[in-house]
Amino acid sequence: ALGDDVVLERPFAERRSLLADAVRPTPPVYVTPASTSAAVAADWFGRFEGAGLDGVVAKRLDDPYVPDKRVMIKVKHERTADCVVAGYRVHKNDPESIGSLLLGLYTADGDLMSVGVIGAFPAARRRELFAELQPLVTTFDDHPWAWAKEEAGIRTPRNAEGSRWAVGKDLSFTPLRPDLVVEVRYEHMEGDRFRHTAQFNRWRPDRDPRSCTYEQLEEPVTFALEDILNSRPAG
Repeated sequence: ALGDDVVLERPFAERRSLLADAVRPTPPVYVTPASTSAAVAADWFGRFEGAGLDGVVAKRLDDPYVPDKRVMIKVKHERTADCVVAGYRVHKNDPESIGSLLLGLYTADGDLMSVGVIGAFPAARRRELFAELQPLVTTFDDHPWAWAKEEAGIRTPRNAEGSRWAVGKDLSFTPLRPDLVVEVRYEHMEGDRFRHTAQFNRWRPDRDPRSCTYEQLEEPVTFALEDILNSRPAG
């Protein structure tokens, strides 16, 4: 609403214009930039990931606001990376099914750092994976994610998931010999790990696990978020 005027049923283009006129951009309040130009949107999509943005959002100019209904389209980044499968966690409802595969990438110093997980498999495939991975099960004695490595500062699945989502969860895992390589799809990085759960793409039996390093990852040019929010393209 704008004063006593309820604008829910007005088209998005009109509502946005009213918002831009009503709000003076003063930190920390901004009106995000928008454009009807596909070229401008493509430029934003390619350049501004470095400010921590997932992608861009598309909305119809003639759509009204519909409470509790998502009518926008999110266009997110998606990339691939070859990762080492160095462990797994069993499914919470079945100790002989895979809950998630634990992924790692090697640093320039040769340390295998935990970068995230794959977790979306059909139920039948989870049980198949569990059986297929048993020959690779090993101990922590010489594993890249042994306790001694963790204490030395190596990112492992135990210390890599210190988020609010991991509170109360069992972060124990079964170690695997780091011989298996998988190609995954991911949106973007947050620091030195995947921001969201990665998606399985394919196995890479042709890939040497030691060649799976951070160097393969694209690094977006860094931008200050304020620079994006203050931009006002025409059109």
